[in-house]
Parts: sequence; C-alpha cells; structure tokens
Amino acid sequence: MRPQLEVAQVIDRFLHQLPDHKLTKYHRRTLKAIQACRTASLGGHVDACDSCGHLRISYNSCRNRHCPKCQGLNKEMWTIQQEDQLLPTTYFHVVFTLPHELNGLCLHNPRFMYDLLLRSSWYTLNTFARDPKWLGAKSAATMVLHTWGQTLVLHPHVHCIVPNGGLTSKDEWQLPKRGNAKFLYPVKALKKVFKVFFLKQMRLALEQGLLILPPDFPSKPARYHPWKENLYAKDWVVHTKKPFAGVQHVVKYLARYSHRVAITNHRIKQIDQQSVQFDYKDYADRGLKKVMTLSGKDFIQRFCLHILPPGFRKVRQYGFLANASKTKDIAAARKALGRKHKQLLQRAERKVLAKLRLFSQKVDRCPCCQKGKMILVYAFIANKDPPVYHTAITHSK
Repeated sequence: MRPQLEVAQVIDRFLHQLPDHKLTKYHRRTLKAIQACRTASLGGHVDACDSCGHLRISYNSCRNRHCPKCQGLNKEMWTIQQEDQLLPTTYFHVVFTLPHELNGLCLHNPRFMYDLLLRSSWYTLNTFARDPKWLGAKSAATMVLHTWGQTLVLHPHVHCIVPNGGLTSKDEWQLPKRGNAKFLYPVKALKKVFKVFFLKQMRLALEQGLLILPPDFPSKPARYHPWKENLYAKDWVVHTKKPFAGVQHVVKYLARYSHRVAITNHRIKQIDQQSVQFDYKDYADRGLKKVMTLSGKDFIQRFCLHILPPGFRKVRQYGFLANASKTKDIAAARKALGRKHKQLLQRAERKVLAKLRLFSQKVDRCPCCQKGKMILVYAFIANKDPPVYHTAITHSK
C-alpha cells in the first residue's frame, strides 16, 4: 500500500527553516533531489491504454540512493546478483558496531571512518579464516554498512554474511575445523582483533593529522590518553545471529538490508506545522513499537547524519566474492561443493530480469480496464508542466 506521508513532504515543509551553515551543499542537494522525486519538476511521460484509452502520467525518479522511493530497481538487481552467487552451504550473520564515543569523528570524517569500519570487519574475519587452527582457507563476506538506529541517531555498524567454510589453495572446500553452532570463530576473540586493528589505524591517522577533529575532541594529552584508554578497555560489540535456514533465507535477508535507507515513508505517521511523528522499535524494551516526535528541523538534521559521502560504496564483497576473482573462485567453490557450474549473469542481464520482476505487470497492464496495454505516447522534459494530451487514441475492438 502506498504511504500517505513521505520524507519528501517533511523536506518540503521544513527545509527552508534550516540556515545554510546547518547543512553542507551536498546534503542540501540530496534533500532537494528527494523533494523533487516523482514530481513534474523532473519531467516524465504519458502512457495510454490501447484498449480503453485511459491516460496515466508518470513522473521521473530522482534515482538518489538516499531516497526512500528510488531503491526498488537497484535492490532487485543486487538481489539477483546475490542469488546468482550463492553457494549450497550454510551462511552466518555477524554485526560489527562502533562505540558511540567515535560518533564525533564519524560525523566529521565519514569517508575515512566508515571505510575503516568495513576494512576492520573484513580484516577480523579474514585473520581467523587464514589461521589453520580455525579454517585455513580463503573465505568471503558480503558487507552492508548502516549508520542509523531506529530513532535516526548515529549508530554505525556493518552487517556481514559469511559462508560456512572457504576455498583452499587446491580449490577444495574447507569446513571449519572447530564446530560451532553459533558462529565460525570465537566471538570474544573477534572483538579483540576488531578493536585493536581499528584503533591502531585510527591512531595512525590522528597522529598524521589526516582527520578533522570535532570541537569536543580531547586533543590535549591530559584528556586524550584517558579517552584512548577507555576505548581500549571498552567491550566492543560484535554480535552473531543464528545461521540461516537455507539459501533462500539468505537472499531475502540480504534484500532487506542491502539498499535500505535511514527511514522509510511507511514509518512516518504525522506531519504538522512544527513536528514529525514516526514509529520505531525500542529494542531496549523488548522491541516494542513506539512513536517518536521530533521538530521538523531536527528530523531533517538527523536524516542528514546518514547521507553518505559522494561515491562511497556501502555494500562491499570480500574474499572469493571480490570482483577481481569471483568468477573463477565461485566456479571452483561450486565444483568443490558438488554444484554444477554456471556462468555468472552480466549487469545488463540482471537489469532486464529486475525490470521484469518489478514492472512487467505493473507498467504494461491498464489499471482501468485490466485488459489493454499501456503505451508511451508523450514524454515531457524536466522543469516543465505536464502537457494536456489531446491526440485521439485508437481503441482495439
């Protein structure tokens, strides 16, 4: 069901209240794109039914990755890619989370901090995979970065999907040498490796002056050393979940997380002259669904916390799923697991399949008579009002 309220309406009502110094140019440009999405300002086209003559005006999408309305096609393409690459084995789910003490550095250095979070997560998993004591093989992981919590506060974490085993140098499939129903490797040890690697790389960047320091950062030695020691002493969160029941469950889960934005339109419940109400799950209270009210300005500012830097890849694949070697390695893994080899789909093929899955019935069939096909009869360019179409349409008898 189409939501009655949208993030675009919040932006439309409250964006003018935020002075220029409160938002970067990139954030404002992203918000403007979401605001204009599927409106006449981006142009569109007119379709007509070849049976009953029904007209339908469709406006163009902004295609911004932060837009709640524009993720359908990319999500479906990515899902098809994952289906194409899945192996007949168990998959595990693990989440690496940064402590809130690093939120200030994340806000001022999102590209560096989020890239380091993804690299540290893979370094940790790969360190254990390469260790003969645990696996001694080339592993893989699909990772998805999320930066938000349910109330739109900053909460950087990475969801990782990891297969049960890896490829040896002889292209044989190696299962874990120490059976563990919860995860491949000991979680306490994962936490330590993750924390030490991340903090070491961050400390080097700080010492080299590569990071922008937030105003409240403890830059003086008397404050910095206790702050650093507290981070080392803290128990960092590495959370594992139950293994997936089957390959199809992996696909469904990945689809849910891969192209998710900070908040969906369905969660917005009310917009008035001053505030926005939206629902959220309170995980501290047994996951109960509650409603939060924020001023319009605060809502937009929280939403902007999760606008990633231009060109930043929030979904990454490592190990034998990396682009450099995945064609060869996936073929070898399938052979080792007794699965017939097949050629991986190209991007153009995935796009065609995704469009068929999403749009074939919805776009082609007339919503009025349910018999005729909708045919493009006119396209209008951006920043123009949609035209009134007067040309007669031939009806099929």
